Amino acid sequence: MQILMDANKSKEKDSSGFFSVLTYNVAGLPGIISSEISGRSRSIAEIGKKINPFDIVNVQEDFNYNRSLYWGGNSHPYRTRTKGRVPFGDGLNTLSHFPMTDVVRVPWKKRTGADFLTPKGFTLVQIEIVPEVWLDVYNVHANAQNSRKASSARRDNLNQLRDYIGEHSSGKPLIVMGDFNAHYSFCDDNLHDFMDSTALVDSWVELENGGLVPEVRHEFKPPHMLSISNQSESIDKILYRSSSHLSLAARDYKIENNLFTNVKGLPLSDHYALAL
Repeated sequence: MQILMDANKSKEKDSSGFFSVLTYNVAGLPGIISSEISGRSRSIAEIGKKINPFDIVNVQEDFNYNRSLYWGGNSHPYRTRTKGRVPFGDGLNTLSHFPMTDVVRVPWKKRTGADFLTPKGFTLVQIEIVPEVWLDVYNVHANAQNSRKASSARRDNLNQLRDYIGEHSSGKPLIVMGDFNAHYSFCDDNLHDFMDSTALVDSWVELENGGLVPEVRHEFKPPHMLSISNQSESIDKILYRSSSHLSLAARDYKIENNLFTNVKGLPLSDHYALAL
């Protein structure tokens, strides 16, 4: 991403720059219940190494193999302290090359089905991308599945996140990224309302879909997570918003379907990583 700061508020001579972000559902559920076929500990250690070049990384489903992610070759100097394994942890962690505050963890008020196994929700950290310039970074994992009950809970999740952003990040620059489990085209999701009410920009819509937000289609069927390309909407999303003193601009949206593979060419997770 590109940043451009108000010269009056920045002490830096060069008030512009670039940093990279990535979001990745790493499928860190215990192997016996994970939908990912590759060995989890080894795969997640490999993920930890492969994310090193990215400046700010959000991971979801970082449950039982956090030690592999953090200590199997990762070099980010700033990392949130994990909340723990299933059923205690929320699976949400942030890794950064920039200093950051302690993490705030907020569980969803509504969940359904298997989502009751863990306190899923969202997190907030503040990251100092240049001295004395802070960015709010949210990590999200919304309710899964598309039944009426599950979709209703997910709508409530996004409303809860919207209200929290309004209360705690008003007027601030922010990045919101993670696994939303939602599509613009799915009639029971409320992404359109969420985006309008938060003034967030969807990097995929902006860079890959000609600025056009997909319309609701009642016949919509979500694609398999490992079948998508840059031209396809993903349930994993990177959203952002500028402020009066810090302008953010997305560059080079990419689904990292080649980087995060093992020696056999198999994906390291049951999601693709998403990067800017």
